[in-house]
Amino acid sequence: MKKLLSILSIILLLNISVKADEGMWLLSLIQQFNIEKMQQMGCELSAEEIYSVNKTSLKDAIVIFGRGCTGEVISDQGLVLTNHHCGYGAIQQHSTPEHDYLKEGFWAMSKDEEIATPGLTVTFLVRIEDVTDQINSVLTQEMSEIERQDTAYKVGSKIAEEATEGTHYNAKVQSFYGGNQFFLLVYEKFTDVRMVGAPPSSIGKFGADTDNWMWPRHTGDFSIFRIYADKDNKPADYSPDNVPYKPKHHLPVSLKGVEENDFAMILGYPGGTNRYMTSTEVEEAINISNANRIYIRGIRQEILLEDMLADDAIRIKYASKYSRSTNYWKYSIGMNKALKRLKIVDKKKVNEKTFTDWFNSSPELKEKYGNALSLIDNSVKSRGEYTHANQYISETLLRGTELVYFASGAKNLEEVLNSGNKEEIESLVSKSKEKARSFYKNYNTPTDQKVAKAMFKIFAENVDKKYQPEIFNTIETKYKNDYSKFVDNMYNKSVFTDSTKLWAFLEKPSAKTLAKDPAYIASKSIYNKYRELHENLTPFYADFDKGHRLYVGGIMEMNKGKAIYPDANFTMRLTYGSILDYDPMDAVHYDYITTLKGVMEKEDPDNWEFVVSDKLKELYNNKDYGRYALENGEMPVAFLSTNDITGGNSGSPVINAKGELIGTAFDGNWEAMSGDIVFEPKLQRCINVDIRYTLFIIDKFAEAKHLIEEMTIVK
Repeated sequence: MKKLLSILSIILLLNISVKADEGMWLLSLIQQFNIEKMQQMGCELSAEEIYSVNKTSLKDAIVIFGRGCTGEVISDQGLVLTNHHCGYGAIQQHSTPEHDYLKEGFWAMSKDEEIATPGLTVTFLVRIEDVTDQINSVLTQEMSEIERQDTAYKVGSKIAEEATEGTHYNAKVQSFYGGNQFFLLVYEKFTDVRMVGAPPSSIGKFGADTDNWMWPRHTGDFSIFRIYADKDNKPADYSPDNVPYKPKHHLPVSLKGVEENDFAMILGYPGGTNRYMTSTEVEEAINISNANRIYIRGIRQEILLEDMLADDAIRIKYASKYSRSTNYWKYSIGMNKALKRLKIVDKKKVNEKTFTDWFNSSPELKEKYGNALSLIDNSVKSRGEYTHANQYISETLLRGTELVYFASGAKNLEEVLNSGNKEEIESLVSKSKEKARSFYKNYNTPTDQKVAKAMFKIFAENVDKKYQPEIFNTIETKYKNDYSKFVDNMYNKSVFTDSTKLWAFLEKPSAKTLAKDPAYIASKSIYNKYRELHENLTPFYADFDKGHRLYVGGIMEMNKGKAIYPDANFTMRLTYGSILDYDPMDAVHYDYITTLKGVMEKEDPDNWEFVVSDKLKELYNNKDYGRYALENGEMPVAFLSTNDITGGNSGSPVINAKGELIGTAFDGNWEAMSGDIVFEPKLQRCINVDIRYTLFIIDKFAEAKHLIEEMTIVK
């Protein structure tokens, strides 16, 4: 009986029945944990064909795109496919009112027309290596959690340095399973990446904020770039002499399409999940972090959008910022709704009781894991006020008010000016000018000024005085809490509000002038309080980290020998599942595929989110779909799969049983927005652009057939 209860406890604790669809699995462990089940579901590949150190494999076609997305190589000439929203920053970077690539799209009709994109990188995974024993050999029970983390970091840095010595690779050691295991990851980064093609936002961002996280979906969320290398096929900074990269592997592109229950897998870089989160943490997410983000960003975004819709130049400047902000804002709304509706707090409490019953079954287990949950709970409950204030400073005054954030960068300049070191002053002035060029390119002072008035006001209204920066005392005494008057004075008198004033200052920089600058004064005050709050939070973080490590370690011990996946941490993972429909609520059924007919049904020429171009309508009316249509003559747009993904997976390839590309992952679904915390197999779906729609847009809409011709098309 006790053995039976133990087995049931494990299942309840993990809140899974080891379903094939759940899990973001480490590639180096799929032979041990996953490949047999994958093959039972229809996968025709071996584990070695998916991940290999010594041979070419699927992982060699997968890249980190930029700093937070995934991409896949789809030709032997280094062509990379990712999401439109992943390439959005680059598209915006190259857009002007005269050449509005966001609105009109962009297609290079030859390699000479491909646009170099400074700052954009793609990164390949070379290999993964378990270094847990090496790290654990220097860790002791007597160490505090901070000492433990510092030691692990130092040893990990040495391991990474030795692993890449004499090579052009870079590497890092990352912790997994709550700090219970460590893996070395070796990478190869390419810095010459050029923009090749992007549909207009009316396709690539169709539905915008309204359709974000929603199904049915009709968004052609893709863009195309190319990797360039030197003559030896090695990474190199931009040069006209560079040539298209020759990849170890590129994904063949399938025209066979998808059918319900087909096997589908995704390789990519999921950013972060919290599947081992406790009930107390979930309550904190609902009541503090998500609630604050929803309220603050909602106000800021309304101000930005009003100015963006009124002026194309402002729209281009703020397009990428606005998109990033609204994406996480709506995610937070959906997550709170799902956490409450699906009673996730109650589910987590059941898990915690099961865990407690397990460690109480043995004095040794109780000694080892007995304080795990109390460490987490006490830390979360004790840090609440600090967490709230810290988030408000970040969201309203640092991220929210651009002038304050930009002015804060002058701290080093002030120190050097006071030192009088002419060489260092010249160097920092030069760097300051470089940063300023980048900042002002995507900045509009009147817009930011409107935002600042709202942000300072709501900060004061929602944060206790004891957590407010000193500048708020000035606002109270000198400006009688008139935030508009304070902000107007700051923007009128600061040298940071426009490039002309800043350039004049940098020609003759003065520590005295800087010390009197109202934006700089405000930024110093705000950052001082921010650092103070962070210091107050540090001991709570240490207790939390220890509790989390013990909690996850206990789960691993309970399930020794069984397949358990670690939380996502922006390292390459594999998820596998099926093409499948779902029933989101009573009397509602969603099919697994959408078509171009749905785009036309949603069209609204008076709503910027649902504008449809004349050319796309012409192709639709003529049913001019070429070889990309379904058997019934309709044009597929998007499809659903049961793959377990999260942020960072954007742009990941959806791959069929033969290792061929069938789509590009770009979103999750509204009904399962709690998925980063608890996987919901009946509800959770991955939304993907059908590769046939991507090819149709490239071929028929853009008439860029040369790009199709360089792909390996499988019929």
